[in-house]
Amino acid sequence: MTDRLADSIMPRLVEPTSDAIAEASRLLKRGQLVVFPTETVYGLGADTTNAKAIELIYALKGRPADNPLIAHGLDDVQARRIVATWDDRCAVLSERFWPGPLTLVVARGRTVGPSATAGLDTIAVRAPRHVVARALLHVRPIHLRAFGQSRRAGVANHRWARRRRLSRGGRTIGTGRRRV
Repeated sequence: MTDRLADSIMPRLVEPTSDAIAEASRLLKRGQLVVFPTETVYGLGADTTNAKAIELIYALKGRPADNPLIAHGLDDVQARRIVATWDDRCAVLSERFWPGPLTLVVARGRTVGPSATAGLDTIAVRAPRHVVARALLHVRPIHLRAFGQSRRAGVANHRWARRRRLSRGGRTIGTGRRRV
């Protein structure tokens, strides 16, 4: 199935212009996937609430079904939309470390299906610092991402994203180096 899907999708690599960000948002809304940078890796993203798009991430990457995805939001306001609870600890940590590479694992809200969390009752959420990821989240709140190559190679950087062009039906946006 994966080879057939990959062959039928034409990936495109684009510069992170406002038009490209808007198009990526439209693609996510239609259930397609987009590769985008964060401060740590490039990730394959989908709409958090779209079960078919989430299944497509797993299929295209050969990602094990027991390996949950990470949801990204612009801030704690967006994160609260997909979680069941947000206590004082979450508030303190998100205020101190977001945006940035801190991931919080909290109870999953009703809007997110179990496929995104590998059937777990929890969901991992973060607010990336990378300007392209934040621009995308500003126009299309909350999406999921899966690390490059399901972490098989252990590295997912801008060279990998260029080489693989893993947008798979969407766009790969942002080609520069990231700072942590």
